[in-house]
Amino acid sequence: MIEFHLDGRSGVAPYMQLIQQVRQAMRLGLLREGDRLPTIKDVVAKLTINPNTVLKAYRELEYEGLVTARPGVGTFIARTLNEEAAAVEPLREELRGWLRRARAAGLDPESIEALFATTFRAQLQESA
Repeated sequence: MIEFHLDGRSGVAPYMQLIQQVRQAMRLGLLREGDRLPTIKDVVAKLTINPNTVLKAYRELEYEGLVTARPGVGTFIARTLNEEAAAVEPLREELRGWLRRARAAGLDPESIEALFATTFRAQLQESA
């Protein structure tokens, strides 16, 4: 099951952060068809946010056809976004190694994230 977290400094609305986290988990194969999302009550308790925020995120995911709400039962993943499942795990292991090397080199989490994001964007521009 997914564990949500919110970043108040991101500038992204909380409901969008929840949506993005579900999509990411689906792409990475962490959430698969039939998996149950945490209840709205559980998310509200863990993140101390308004229930309408979670409801809005879940409704948007349902509108996109990614989840199905079953009243009284829960919200479930309706389909997958992970077409490259076989390629993901080896890449994740390589990335974990890179992250360990970055930490060993003395980079803090914010510096690692900045390095990754800028390098990623530059690579996308080169490829275009």
